[in-house]
Amino acid sequence: MTTIRIEPLTADAFAPFGDVLTPRATPDRMINAGRCERHHALATVERAGGEAIISLFRSQAVSLPYDCTLLERHPLGSQAFMPLGPDAWLSVVAPDDKGKPGTPRAFLVPAGTGVNLRAGVWHGVLTPLDNPADFLVVDREGEGTNLEEVTIASVTITA
Repeated sequence: MTTIRIEPLTADAFAPFGDVLTPRATPDRMINAGRCERHHALATVERAGGEAIISLFRSQAVSLPYDCTLLERHPLGSQAFMPLGPDAWLSVVAPDDKGKPGTPRAFLVPAGTGVNLRAGVWHGVLTPLDNPADFLVVDREGEGTNLEEVTIASVTITA
């Protein structure tokens, strides 16, 4: 069994896996008669010929330490997760190692922050901490096989 510690989420640390979805220090422009900041195009939807779709996912919570045994990836499209509640959550990701997941990493995603996983990035299932949570999800719908799941040797994630 492997044990990994949760890392703080930064754009640089997460860059090999995707984008951090949080407002920029300065909005790209003001809209709605100056009442609304627009933080434009924080990420791109990769979709390999399919359509970009918006879904709502409702996930049960986990507590630490958490044993991660399932990773998946979507080779034909990116997948963005934006929490709709007030709690931090966990994003487990792994580099690709010759078609299999490499060593996982776990990031603590602050409340109000989302991530956009690049196409083909191995990742754990949704992992809200302590409380169930709803997520707005943007991903790809279309022809082709866009889901690969693998069971891995247990990785224990701790704070």
